[in-house]
Amino acid sequence: MPYKFLLFLSILILGALPAEVWADSDSDVPQTTIEGLKLVENPKQMAYVWAQPGADLSQYERVYIAEPLVAFKKNWQRDQNRGHIKVRSSDMERIKNNVAGLFIEVFTEELGKGGYTLANERAEDVLLVRPAIIDLDVTAPDVRSTARSQSFATSAGSMTLYVELIDSETGDMLAKALDRRADRDTGTLQWQTGPANRAAALRIIRPWAEALREALDEARELTRGEQD
Repeated sequence: MPYKFLLFLSILILGALPAEVWADSDSDVPQTTIEGLKLVENPKQMAYVWAQPGADLSQYERVYIAEPLVAFKKNWQRDQNRGHIKVRSSDMERIKNNVAGLFIEVFTEELGKGGYTLANERAEDVLLVRPAIIDLDVTAPDVRSTARSQSFATSAGSMTLYVELIDSETGDMLAKALDRRADRDTGTLQWQTGPANRAAALRIIRPWAEALREALDEARELTRGEQD
């Protein structure tokens, strides 16, 4: 319960940024979070990053990824059901589970490239990653129906990542990030199947996994350079 409440509170503060902030200006973005994290200038691959001053990620060789929380865009089901395809609650749960599973799969693969392994325990060398996928918007979901139907769209959709990086042993929050990504818009209507939606989600999630691996790699290399 405390984690869910904190996550909900952070989403209210950070996830409700006005649309123009995403594209034009950082003037309305909080410079300091409720945990005392400071806004990082020009972060790599992420729209917004807040970090603890002097935070060091070099000690972490393993990563504990908490189960991702996944939430659809407001009124997504209602908007979908205005068309010829009907989305049931069971469809939404299946999609959320698929997105959460894909998130873990991609992050596990990407972290493995840097020599990091997943952990299910708290320890000095374990970084706790608490992710949430919010504002999930699947443009043309592949729903399970007895009726034959096809969904067409120019883009598979979009999603926003909110993530916290925490020292698993002390519970200290080291950083948090917020980033919204949309799948490429082809400009032409294309048939959106289950595999097509999965491929689009992969294109969105992988850069986030790369960003975490690269941050850990950079911290490791910086520490090695100081020791040489």
